[in-house]
Amino acid sequence: MAIDQITLSGFRNHGQTRLDGTSRFNLLVGENGAGKTNVLEAISLLAPGRGLRRAALAEMAGNDGNGGFSIGTSLSTAPGAEPVRLATYTEATRPGRRLVRINGSDASAIGLSEWVALGWLTPAMDRLFTDSAGARRRFVDRMALALDPQHARYATRYEAALRERNRLLSDEREPEAAWLDGVEAHLAEYGAALSAGRANLISQVMAELAMLPAEPFARPALSYASGGPIMQEELAEALRDNRRRDRAASRTLIGPHRDELLVTMEIKHVAASTCSTGEQKAMLIAIILAHANIAARGRPNLLLLDEVAAHLDPVRRDALFERLRDSGAQLWLTGTELAPFAAVRDEAAIWKVDAGQVNRIS
Repeated sequence: MAIDQITLSGFRNHGQTRLDGTSRFNLLVGENGAGKTNVLEAISLLAPGRGLRRAALAEMAGNDGNGGFSIGTSLSTAPGAEPVRLATYTEATRPGRRLVRINGSDASAIGLSEWVALGWLTPAMDRLFTDSAGARRRFVDRMALALDPQHARYATRYEAALRERNRLLSDEREPEAAWLDGVEAHLAEYGAALSAGRANLISQVMAELAMLPAEPFARPALSYASGGPIMQEELAEALRDNRRRDRAASRTLIGPHRDELLVTMEIKHVAASTCSTGEQKAMLIAIILAHANIAARGRPNLLLLDEVAAHLDPVRRDALFERLRDSGAQLWLTGTELAPFAAVRDEAAIWKVDAGQVNRIS
């Protein structure tokens, strides 16, 4: 259950690119800047959100095109079943709006997640444990979305209600209590759903991690630190009681937007942020693999790994490929050379990428 075919048109440095004959392992090999990660980014847009680079849509359109781009895929969901056609694109007249079609019919970006679960690991994520709490919340939300397609809806509506409450709090005039009541009711409703999704995700990932060996990947321990009450009625009450303090700060000081993901290295009982770069990378891979095992249950699951093999020692690299075989996901990996992929080369579809041109070599 995975992508059979993908086409890119006017996407970054890919004028017209088509990849056919995919496999369980799919390797994109080429020099830095050739366009390998651009293919992964295109695939990542088969999920709601801004993709693995979190770039603006206008940045994704190729300079040689008409200002828009399109990405189309054929998705195999079950043996013998008709493939599902997924497409996402922008138009030159509306470069800031992403459009989606599923089996030829207009759809929402959230609708994509009902058909496919997506996860990825990029070099930029290596600093996750030392980055901001907001970056870790986005990381958790992206994983939660792979388990529940409605999670994106909860996050979007919570953010909208949060912006409205903060606008009211920062107004020079005292906001009407009835107006705040209405906004806070939405904030509590969607905030409770958002918190529940995050807590459920972390609980499932922890259960999966418990079944992994502590080595060679440094097994992490995850915990969810909520930024306020997680039950709807309690959150609504806390928001109401906190109005005076929030108005003094001109912003909302409690709620899921203050959540934190706490990660420690289990064997050493130390915070992940204080571990070595290699240990942090190993823990991050362990989390991604645990999540991939969970997300693979019930929907096609894609895992995008950008330059992951080159920075692992041979023992961890072999362990990674062994875990990937067991993940239930279709794998898309990039690298500047084939040598690090020797263990999976014979079972992989391999493409050479050069200046936005993609040619099948195996």
